[in-house]
Amino acid sequence: MTSTAPKYVSDTELDEIFAPIFERIAAGAVERETDRRLPYDEVSWLKEAKFGALRVPVEHGGYGVSVRQLFRLLIDLAAAESNLPQALRVHFVFVEDQLLAELGPARENWLRAVSDGALVGNAITEPGVGAVDRYRTTLTAAGDAWALNGVKYYSTGSLYADHILVAADRDGERLGILVDANAEGVRQHDDWDGFGQRLTASGTTEFTNVAVSEDRILGPGYGGPGATYATSYLQLFQLAVLAGIAKRAERDAREWVSARTRTYTHAAADLPREDPLVQQVIGRLSAAAFAARASVLAVADVLDEVLAQGATDEKLLIAAELAAGQAQLGVIDTVLAATTQLFELGGASIVAERHQLDRHWRNARTISVHNPAIFKARSIGDHLLNGTDLPFAWSAGERKSQDAAR
Repeated sequence: MTSTAPKYVSDTELDEIFAPIFERIAAGAVERETDRRLPYDEVSWLKEAKFGALRVPVEHGGYGVSVRQLFRLLIDLAAAESNLPQALRVHFVFVEDQLLAELGPARENWLRAVSDGALVGNAITEPGVGAVDRYRTTLTAAGDAWALNGVKYYSTGSLYADHILVAADRDGERLGILVDANAEGVRQHDDWDGFGQRLTASGTTEFTNVAVSEDRILGPGYGGPGATYATSYLQLFQLAVLAGIAKRAERDAREWVSARTRTYTHAAADLPREDPLVQQVIGRLSAAAFAARASVLAVADVLDEVLAQGATDEKLLIAAELAAGQAQLGVIDTVLAATTQLFELGGASIVAERHQLDRHWRNARTISVHNPAIFKARSIGDHLLNGTDLPFAWSAGERKSQDAAR
């Protein structure tokens, strides 16, 4: 009797497919950073290999991998190019939402589209006042359809995407809307000016009377009350980026030391690679990469359990959110320290622009300011001490004080 169970894809099989692509991507990392060239070609290589369909079930044309397997590969991709996992994070949340959705044609069609290579970007955060009260981006009636108008910033990954997940307000209701990236009235700008993660395409997106059909209105999105898997899942992408940065920083530092013959008259050995102080730094960098990776995969294991239960078990959702927050605090400190310490390996020559070793610290520092750790640490402490609910949903923008609101 022939089994009809979906095929399990092993880590070895995944590595055979994706490791050569990651190496190809890594080969141009320094040049891209120097020239600020957005990795369109590299994204196309991932699309051709169905990287975006890693979580799509085999019967729908994907790989059907676990959350742990996904994040294992994301760490490796981040080591090759730290911008790419960040650019893809909302895409994978969109896929996860489809996996959790009711069976039907819409779910089937989107999973098939992703399997065929479709990517989803985002336009959620707004500049200036932001969306503390409500989104300034609006969805209003326009004949038999709807019209989308507004401006978004931090539209991470949207320049690489086929569709854009937009957060908007419709008469006080927060909604998620899926818009084609090439739709009339959509304008995208690569104007992200951060000193790190320069190639994530996290710039401005403008929507001017963009026509939206009813089937592209996805629901309330992540701004509503209650526990959700999405916040811990999204946070874990940022931690996977940090783990990948640590991995690449350790590898680059090791290669730099191995080829170096210059040292100091008061050094402990003739060659840097034989110097016990240099060896100690490499050992610490290696430990940082290991610890960051282990933390990411530990949270991924919790999320595997959450999603296997349909993401409805509140205790599991809280456990995942807490684990992601705790990992965030540990991984950030570990990786920032490591990407600073690597410069102890050499003199002025280690900061030469041609090496672009500073990109590791810049990228780690930039990704670390997303969902600031000081607020996360306080919320975790309040939760553990007083049982206060963890903040599953929040917005960024101007917040009126209680006195000013009166």
